[in-house]
Amino acid sequence: MKMLLAVYNIVVDEEVTAAFEAIGVHCFTKWPRVLGRGKKTGPRMDTHIWPGANTVTMFVLEDDMAKKAMKVMEGLRERLGNEGVKAFLLNVEDKL
Repeated sequence: MKMLLAVYNIVVDEEVTAAFEAIGVHCFTKWPRVLGRGKKTGPRMDTHIWPGANTVTMFVLEDDMAKKAMKVMEGLRERLGNEGVKAFLLNVEDKL
């Protein structure tokens, strides 16, 4: 089992959600407004000086679906590159 953490510009949230729905992933936990700084995208601090914010969405998936989900994130990153689309895949030891 894997946990995919998807981090992306809040403005592309609907696209990300639709892409996961398209592969049958419907369950997630979402942090809708997070702040941070990327190497290429710079700061997103939701202020007038550093406008913008990110969203983090967490998916817990079986291994085969996690591979598909990473491919989805790769496709989104290629298409939306400047929007700071990132994905982190972690092992899940157990869940309740």
